[in-house]
Amino acid sequence: MTRVAVVHYSSTGNTHRLAAAAAAAAEKEGAEVRLRRIADPYPDTVVPGTEAAVGEHAAASRDIPEAALDDLEWAEGIIVGTPVRFGLPASAVLRFVDATAPLSVPGKLQNKAVTAFTSGSAPHGGAETAILSLHNAFAHWGALIVPNGSTEPILFQPENGNPYGTASVSRNRPGNVHEDNLRSVEFQARRLTTIAAALTRGLAEA
Repeated sequence: MTRVAVVHYSSTGNTHRLAAAAAAAAEKEGAEVRLRRIADPYPDTVVPGTEAAVGEHAAASRDIPEAALDDLEWAEGIIVGTPVRFGLPASAVLRFVDATAPLSVPGKLQNKAVTAFTSGSAPHGGAETAILSLHNAFAHWGALIVPNGSTEPILFQPENGNPYGTASVSRNRPGNVHEDNLRSVEFQARRLTTIAAALTRGLAEA
């Protein structure tokens, strides 16, 4: 059974909805899945006007285990989800990634299949650059990046449209994740699971 970690940070819950959909899709694909949340050490980064939604999501998600380096080491496939912040991943996600040196430097993240998705407030507001910023880190890990590509019909729907990873546009509204975005991240999780399984099997046979 392929091991997949879905590691994400979510402030108002939109990124979490995508993460939960990805986790469910990976499980349906036959994976053993760990859904993990990245804790927020920077409460002063909350987007103005979303304070109530942030509090509600924090209460609703408190039972989801916090992400740890062990989850990355355990996994054969890793899915990372982040909100967009000024065209970059959220600071909580960057902090978590920055803490992976004890795994990445000894090579414990190399040859893992990794992919990323995001949720941002506006179209053309930096979703692609946020995903590509994570790709930079994955390259340093020695991981194998699994993009969505431009192949599946769902990826050509108006609410989707970039080949790097699923990107949802929330317009700062909690719970505002389009159904096509959920279908896109489900495809992304299935693709990641399939490639992680094939990669793990191939490396074992090599």
